[in-house]
Amino acid sequence: MPVTDERSSTGRQSVRVNEDDERRRGDAVCPGSLIVVSNRQPYRHEYEDGSETDRSITVDEPTGGLTAGLDPVVQQASGTWVAWGDGDADFDVANENGCVTVPPAEGAYTLRRIDLCDEAVDSYYYGFSNRVLWPLCHGFPTLIDDRTNDFEWYRTVNERFANAVGDHATDDAVVWLQDYHFALAPRMIRESIPADATVAQFWHVPWPAPSTFQHCPAGGRILEGLLGNDLLGFHVDQYADRFLDCVNRFLPAATVDKNRRTVRDGGERTRVVATPMGIDAETHARDAESADEEMFDALCSEHGLPDLDETVIGLGVDRLDYTKGIPERLAALERFFERHPDWRGEFTFVQKATPSRTEIPAYERHGELVRSEVERINSRFESGGWQPVVYTDEYLEEAELCSLYRNADVMIVSPLVDGMNLVAQEFVAASVDDAGDVLLLSDRVGAHELLGSHAVSIDPTDVDDFADRIAHALAMPAYERRRRLDVLRERVFDADLDRWMQTQFDWIRRVHQDPRSRGPDVDPDSSERTRPV
Repeated sequence: MPVTDERSSTGRQSVRVNEDDERRRGDAVCPGSLIVVSNRQPYRHEYEDGSETDRSITVDEPTGGLTAGLDPVVQQASGTWVAWGDGDADFDVANENGCVTVPPAEGAYTLRRIDLCDEAVDSYYYGFSNRVLWPLCHGFPTLIDDRTNDFEWYRTVNERFANAVGDHATDDAVVWLQDYHFALAPRMIRESIPADATVAQFWHVPWPAPSTFQHCPAGGRILEGLLGNDLLGFHVDQYADRFLDCVNRFLPAATVDKNRRTVRDGGERTRVVATPMGIDAETHARDAESADEEMFDALCSEHGLPDLDETVIGLGVDRLDYTKGIPERLAALERFFERHPDWRGEFTFVQKATPSRTEIPAYERHGELVRSEVERINSRFESGGWQPVVYTDEYLEEAELCSLYRNADVMIVSPLVDGMNLVAQEFVAASVDDAGDVLLLSDRVGAHELLGSHAVSIDPTDVDDFADRIAHALAMPAYERRRRLDVLRERVFDADLDRWMQTQFDWIRRVHQDPRSRGPDVDPDSSERTRPV
């Protein structure tokens, strides 16, 4: 009993990709000389086919997400980007300081690459960043693996990044760090750059409650490092408030004002803000519009996906990470097929998974669990060539992914915890047909604050209720699905990546104008708390 799709005979009914044709890209303007710091670099130089003999070099350019969104901003500012140089030809095209001008054909800004040895990568990135901070921030303290020397390498790499920033920072510099790889660097940078420069950071993952943070090795040093920022951003209010709770509990010498979300430490002030991140909605919609039936048919043939005309399609798109709730999702699907046998053969769930951090044992074990559960469920329910779950972990181009989004009837985004989760927004932006696709969304992700009221809200750990919500989504009347999707699309396009960056730079401008006092306090009842003007 497939849901009533109300598609045209060609399978698609086109709608407008963007309701505001006059919106401009790249409106976010940094108030000073911009220096971006991130683990991932925007451009990577590689030897073609991995060979150095013919010296043929290719360049990987940013294709999506924050890196692609920031690139034009740094170009406009003629700024500097400091990142780990992980391409095998990176330092052959850079000068003696690891600097190269990018984009290659234009040379609009400087990319300063940090060369990390294998031991540094293993300990800083695969070690303290992703064996300690990642499970800690996502509420999995039992998975913390605090290996000998990992924190020391984390400190060393943070120091190397901080020293690189110091080489480029001027009096009007705005240093903008990205994510949990650099918790110690803000304090190091603050102590080594001109006093009038501004240090800001966005923490893209959740922040844990004090009861969880107490398990953090060197937790006090992490907090002290982050308080080197003039501005510290999180996705949602809950994470910002938890950070303040941790400072209040574990740094008694610091003065926390929870109403104004400020911390005074050593006479200086850090402002903490909540600004939900968006996506490049226009690009996802445009890619989905250009994904014709021929592309989707080829995608189905290559990856063994079900034919659109034969089954209703559910979709999950995730990294193979224990925070994403894939085993819990599979359990809910199994319960759904138990309770609703009439949907067997009529509904197929496609799970696109991306292997991630396979060098870490917890990730390897998780991937094995997911694949074994898919096999078990398929063995239990498959019949007549139909399988309830089609699983692929093969690489998909952005256009292919948007084609999957566009053709899915139901999207399930069910992490156990997630800082924001941009996949939910990508699906909404790519749902360009007037079919009323349905989003099932975990109530434990940051995106739930933006989308939860018009998605089908789920508790990813409640198997029975989760299964009932899947049935509810499939049975939802077409007009209700369309009404919900219209609101979701309006919200995703309104709160897109450009809007997020504009808001970030508005806050940075505020503290940048008076770096010693960090600007005036904000009335806690004012809308300026999250979006200054």
